Amino acid sequence: MSGDDAERGAPGRAISTALIRHPYRPPAGFESVPTAVHKASTVLFPNVAALRARDWKQKVGYTYGLHGTPTTFTLEERIATLEGGTETLLVPSGLAAITLVACALLKAGDEVLIPDNAYGPSKELARHELVRWGIRHRFYDPANVEAFGAAIGPATRLAWIEAPGSVTMEFPDVPALIRTARARGTVVALDDTWGAGLAFDPFDLLPGSGERIGADVSIQALTKYPSGGADLLMGSVTTRDHDLHLALKMTHMRMGWGVGANDVEAVLRALPTLDIRYRAQDEAGRVLARWWSRRPEAARVLHPALEGSPGHEHWARLCTRAAGLFSVVFDPAIAPARVDGFVDALRIFRIGYSWAGPVSLAVPYDLSTLRRAAGSPGGALVRFSVGLESVDDLIADVDQALAVLA
Repeated sequence: MSGDDAERGAPGRAISTALIRHPYRPPAGFESVPTAVHKASTVLFPNVAALRARDWKQKVGYTYGLHGTPTTFTLEERIATLEGGTETLLVPSGLAAITLVACALLKAGDEVLIPDNAYGPSKELARHELVRWGIRHRFYDPANVEAFGAAIGPATRLAWIEAPGSVTMEFPDVPALIRTARARGTVVALDDTWGAGLAFDPFDLLPGSGERIGADVSIQALTKYPSGGADLLMGSVTTRDHDLHLALKMTHMRMGWGVGANDVEAVLRALPTLDIRYRAQDEAGRVLARWWSRRPEAARVLHPALEGSPGHEHWARLCTRAAGLFSVVFDPAIAPARVDGFVDALRIFRIGYSWAGPVSLAVPYDLSTLRRAAGSPGGALVRFSVGLESVDDLIADVDQALAVLA
């Protein structure tokens, strides 16, 4: 090393060491609007005593990147506030949130109840992985509370609720389902992705009623509304019960689920506009859904906020808001191939899975592969996710695409 290099690395250290172990620390007191992004796998301790004393389970210190950083702790606290819970865990996707609940709360010999209109991959998890682990499952009709109660047996440890159901948008009597499960000692998990913590409080469904009724666990795909950008995957698991949270947290640790700091930053940056975006997409979604309800091509429009949609009365009891998501069941005389042609003819709506981003989406589904419960709608179906484009432009786009059905 040259003399100049030795001087720059002083005292007695090579420049490579000095660049890594530099003594400078920026002054304290910096504050700005964005949350700081802390990236770490290794977390440093001042001494061995500190290493041995820190308790990552109670979030009073930092031990390893997988167990949390100031950035992830901040998002967890904000999601807990959004959902009306007290403690939240972050996982890599909404499906990972569902999987975490199953892995933490179920064991061989147990049974889980899943609504017939649940998110498809949740049902596939039960049919394949859970079955191989010795965990049984039953699908129930969410519109039939009595049948739901009859399905709960001695081995039923967990019951899932979706409000509304995936794709077909039925809104169940959530309080009645929870009361029924609670009376039999069954833990209730609710998928709150559609509600996003805004349409209703999953832990206090009937505020002001004098009855405290709510789920034990609420999950979200933060991929959807909290992110809002259609550019990341993340999920959350929120509770109000500390012991239940710790059970979930220990499984979370053993499964090794972490989330990237840049993705956490993106969700934190999007949260301040969540309420505004949800309101705008709700309003536009209702306008477009009502427009569809007047079209002869539509046999039925499935939107919880529309009268006549399955479970509308249950939605009206719990909510004043709704996600910008609805489905159209086409006249049975219109063949599925022609409905596919209609979707292909859309220009502003794009074809793609997921929803709640800025771009409006349309996806056709084959109902015969989705539902078993009696009363499920028949015919070809298209699910629409309304983004942030002008609703007049969206209506014009649908109108021109319907010309292929003429």
